[in-house]
Amino acid sequence: MTIENKVVVITGASSGIGEATAKLLAEKGAKVVLGARREERLAKLAEEIRSNGGQVAYRVTDVVNPDDSQQLVQLAKDTFGGVDVIFLNAGLMPNSPLSELKTDEWNSMVDVNIKGVLNGIAAVLPTFTSQKSGHIITTSSVAGLKAYPGGAVYGATKWAVRDLMEVLRMESAQEGTNIRTATIYPAAINTELLDTITDKNISEGMTALYEQYGIAPDRVANIVAFAIDQPEDTNINEFTIGPTSQPW
Repeated sequence: MTIENKVVVITGASSGIGEATAKLLAEKGAKVVLGARREERLAKLAEEIRSNGGQVAYRVTDVVNPDDSQQLVQLAKDTFGGVDVIFLNAGLMPNSPLSELKTDEWNSMVDVNIKGVLNGIAAVLPTFTSQKSGHIITTSSVAGLKAYPGGAVYGATKWAVRDLMEVLRMESAQEGTNIRTATIYPAAINTELLDTITDKNISEGMTALYEQYGIAPDRVANIVAFAIDQPEDTNINEFTIGPTSQPW
C-alpha cells in the first residue's frame, strides 16, 4: 500500500475529520504529524496513536500564523526525514445572514479557511517542488459547490479553496512537479464545526439538519486514505461526500 511509511501532516487534527484521519492513516502505517491549537487534545490523540503502535509527532499550530505552518512542516522533516502529504483541514463555519454584519466572524473565516490553506501550501510547496512529488489535500465543503442563505462568507471561502486547488493542480502538471491535489466537499459530517455558529436561528437550523442526516467523520478519513493510496501517476482531484439520505 502506498500509505505505508508516508509522512502525512494534518492541520485541524485535534478533533473531527482531522482526528479520524490521523488515527486511520496511522493504523495503515503512515507517520502522522499533527497540528492544531489545543495542545491537550493533541497530546491525548498522539498517546492513543502510539499505544496502538503508530508513529506520530505533534505541535501546537495556528494556521493563521505562517510561521506555525512552516514549523509544523519542519517538524515532519526533523522527526521523520521528510514530508509526502499535507492535509489542510482546519476550518471555521460561523454562518449568519449578511445583514447581521458579523464582520469579525467574516474575517476569522477568511483568515482560517483561505489564508490557513495558503500558509500550508506555502510551507510545503518548496519541498514538494524540489523533490518533484507530494500530495496536497484540503477540506472544502458542499458550500464550495452550491450557495445557501446564511452561508455567504463561509461559502465564499470554500469556493476560493476550490479554485485555488484546481489551479495548483494545473500548474503542477505544467511545471512537471508531479504534485497531486485533492479537494474534499463534505456535506453533513458530525464534527465540532457547528460550535462556531453564534447566530441563534442559523445554529438551530444547522443543528437540526445534522441531527437528522449527519454521519461520522471517519467517512471522510476513508476518502483521504483512498486519495493517498492511489498510484503516484494518478490524481483524483475532487470528492463530494455526504450522507446517503441527505437530499442536497
